[in-house]
Amino acid sequence: MNTAFIGLGKMGLNMVEHLLELGEKVAVYDLSSDVVEALALKGAEPAYSLEQLVRTVQHPRVVWLMVPAGNPVDEVLASLMPYLDRGDIVVDGGNSHYADSVQRAVRLLEQGIRFLDAGTSGGLEGARHGACIMVGGDRDAYIAIEPLLEALCVPGGYGYMGRSGSGHYVKMVHNGIEYGMMQAMGEGFDLLESSGFELDHAEVARVWSNGSVIRGWLMDLAARAFEKDGKLGYLAGNIADSGEGRWSVEAALRQQVSIPVISASLFRRYRSRSENNFSDKVVAALRHEFGGHGFTSER
Repeated sequence: MNTAFIGLGKMGLNMVEHLLELGEKVAVYDLSSDVVEALALKGAEPAYSLEQLVRTVQHPRVVWLMVPAGNPVDEVLASLMPYLDRGDIVVDGGNSHYADSVQRAVRLLEQGIRFLDAGTSGGLEGARHGACIMVGGDRDAYIAIEPLLEALCVPGGYGYMGRSGSGHYVKMVHNGIEYGMMQAMGEGFDLLESSGFELDHAEVARVWSNGSVIRGWLMDLAARAFEKDGKLGYLAGNIADSGEGRWSVEAALRQQVSIPVISASLFRRYRSRSENNFSDKVVAALRHEFGGHGFTSER
């Protein structure tokens, strides 16, 4: 066994469970010992410290991080590095900023550790049943982890994007596109809601999910959300911003690329925090369905 996972939140937990179901051997560590013990009951090798985790897996190790972007990643890396050996591979599968990933790759390489930035998409269902992963960094390291990627992903759902930072850059743009798609869907259902026709939004979404030009997983999720409540009364339209849309707009400004749809969808999220309408509820519902993102009750 040479694979270890650090960070067993919603995504990390489901990814590990998926690997275990496939018969893969995985060592796991999280700040919560309860989740570590729960996965141990399902066949994972538990570790209760980073040192124990590293000693549990064989060199060359693959240590996969699923921790929040920013300082948490740097803190884990700082604590982890003393226990790693030259040739080990660290993969950041979270939503880190691509510029941070470039710097981390340089820093780790100075100690002989290979670093890959792996943008992971597919939400909780993807993590549990097959994800989509975009990888940047050392190509030999990418080739070394291909069997793991194949196990984690749907067929054709992973690829090498290029040098360090490119995996997280591609994932950033992916999420920017996602912002725009969800906003368009929200506005469309808002138009339906105000039409004067007594429309069943779940039925509309179901029909659109079958054969239409705008069919797809997001439309399937819309149908699921409307089946719970056709008016989405359990939601307030306060839409969170996890960072990638904002980073996409910042990159567009630096690169002088026009992205009006993505920009407008980002600003709409900001506006949603002071107003409340049906389109915002639809976007909030979609985020909850695919990623388990929290929502604010209207009650």
